[in-house]
Amino acid sequence: MDFNREQFSNEELIYLYRNLLLPRMIEEKMLVLLRQGKISKWFSGIGQEAIAVGATLAMANDEWIMPLHRNLGVFTSRQMPLNKLFRQWQGNKDGYSKGRERSFHFGSKRYHICGMISHLGPQLAIADGVALAYALRKEAKASVAFSGDGGTSEGDFHEALNVAAVWNLPVIFIIENNGYGLSTPVNEQYKCEQLVDKAKGYGMEGIRIDGNNILTVVNTIKGVRDYCINNQKPYFIECMTFRMRGHEEASGTKYVPKELFEEWGHKDPVKKYEQFLINEQVITEMGIADIRNEFKQYIETELADAFNANEMVVDTAEEIADVFAPKKQIEGVIELDNNQESSATPSREARLIDAISEGLHMSMEKHENLVLMGQDIAEYGGAFKITEGFVEKFGKERVRNTPLCESAIVGTCLGMSLEGFKTVMEMQFADFVTVGFNQIVNNLAKIHYRWGQNADVVVRMPTGGGVGAGPFHSQSNEAWFTHVPGLKVVYPSNPHDAKGLMIAAINDPNPVLFFEHKALYRSISGKLPQAYYEVAIGKAITVKEGDDISIITYGAGVHWALDYQEAHPEISLHIIDLRTLAPLDYTAIKEAVEQTGKVLILHEDNLMGGIGGEISAWISEHCFELLDAPVLRCASLDTPIPFNIELEKNYMAKSRLDQQVQQLLNY
Repeated sequence: MDFNREQFSNEELIYLYRNLLLPRMIEEKMLVLLRQGKISKWFSGIGQEAIAVGATLAMANDEWIMPLHRNLGVFTSRQMPLNKLFRQWQGNKDGYSKGRERSFHFGSKRYHICGMISHLGPQLAIADGVALAYALRKEAKASVAFSGDGGTSEGDFHEALNVAAVWNLPVIFIIENNGYGLSTPVNEQYKCEQLVDKAKGYGMEGIRIDGNNILTVVNTIKGVRDYCINNQKPYFIECMTFRMRGHEEASGTKYVPKELFEEWGHKDPVKKYEQFLINEQVITEMGIADIRNEFKQYIETELADAFNANEMVVDTAEEIADVFAPKKQIEGVIELDNNQESSATPSREARLIDAISEGLHMSMEKHENLVLMGQDIAEYGGAFKITEGFVEKFGKERVRNTPLCESAIVGTCLGMSLEGFKTVMEMQFADFVTVGFNQIVNNLAKIHYRWGQNADVVVRMPTGGGVGAGPFHSQSNEAWFTHVPGLKVVYPSNPHDAKGLMIAAINDPNPVLFFEHKALYRSISGKLPQAYYEVAIGKAITVKEGDDISIITYGAGVHWALDYQEAHPEISLHIIDLRTLAPLDYTAIKEAVEQTGKVLILHEDNLMGGIGGEISAWISEHCFELLDAPVLRCASLDTPIPFNIELEKNYMAKSRLDQQVQQLLNY
């Protein structure tokens, strides 16, 4: 192993040594604590420290790094207080995640470190988003994302690299090639001779380096950082290394040939660098011993402080409150219920599609940091023409056509949120969300609860049937997301609410899934106030008062109920439009039960697993004494939605609405 000190002074070489040694000594202590049962799990990076330390020291302190679970050197090199890190690893309330996350599944905006999730690959797209924020601000910065050799097999890896290359983003992708993904050797992970060969396929430059040589790592990444900033392009670095422990301590290392440990033991990044410093007369063996003794005392002192932390006190109210980031008041916005008419808010007749477009347009004018993303949304105006004309008004930097990679774009939106941007992503059809599901439910939804970082992202979801588009363009999948804490789910049925909820969703610092019924885009019209206004998320509304049956519904179901009422004037229906599916307006639901004592929950989604089941259960638990009949649900068949129009009509809940109403009337 050749160390080329180049321009490094003795002081700088020793500074690198101190940063390299500290995570090694902390890990050695953590392994002792693990055996003593004082921590529950540990993912060791012993043997790989030079990569994490070198990369971190090569970057500016205010540039985001997306580390993984073997990158302790990132956290220590950013000078995060060790006593607080110890509390994090113990699951203490005073750690970085209030005891809610394990080992390195946490981040800190103050230290510009983004916490990982167990799925690994999604980290890479977040780095894309941060880099895009830097590029839009014309800042001389780059972001860094780590992956292991195993992670390069994930789809998120390919999507993130493709987006970074297509959009010319200053991202450094660092691959720690330690030979194994848990126990799977690299020859079962990929067929190319070396991972750096993949870089060319994405149109980016790459290099393979000795990841155990701290000077090589620092010098390489400093140069790559300059390249990324000056050329506004990404770069791929494959760092060859080896982990001297198991994937985690419980895994063991029986699957690794002994000769590999011997070979890489001679390449130990700490020992080899120590010997280099001694040979260069930069430091003496006594000097090294002094640093080790200093660190040993420091670690013991910080650990003792961590062990003196208060015992966990569970506060359910705090747990629930921390799921969402608090919303701040936006200057100039008013709140309107759709029952309000005011001369101060003149209206015009408009379609649902016009309302959504207007809500987006006014938000783009209000927030200079708002960026729209989606397939074909720029010059083409989107599949449904909602963003038509936007690119001429706001430019291609803010109205961005994306490659066909939903997961990476959701991750990019989250990365932009780290840097204070707002984003709206158009999922071209709600059906396509499945390939971005992980980013939404595990990254966007959980990040504030995990470590206090908000995800200021709206995902637009054109949804629903009635247009003869078949099983992959007509699904109603809103209930998938109402089960996920941390997501807000809205579903307007009319132009007034569509505009107001869109503005409210964009103003909200939390992730919002905005469902838009495709069949209502151009078939539904109504009064649309010209003002910049919000409709409160989480608040239902009474569409029509009645005495016989309460219909609780949303989206197209609102219009089915109104049409049914018009066709059956002898029946008095009480109709409420939920508008928001998460969080639900339980007060309005209870009032609807009180109004008639007979409840029908109507939705286009399938019966099994639809939100109607949850609402029905809540009514049974909390409003049982108010009921005069069983709660009934009217939903679509438990089959995929078919293509043929006659089959689709039969599938739809609307075809069974009369049957359900009559059953309740006759009870």
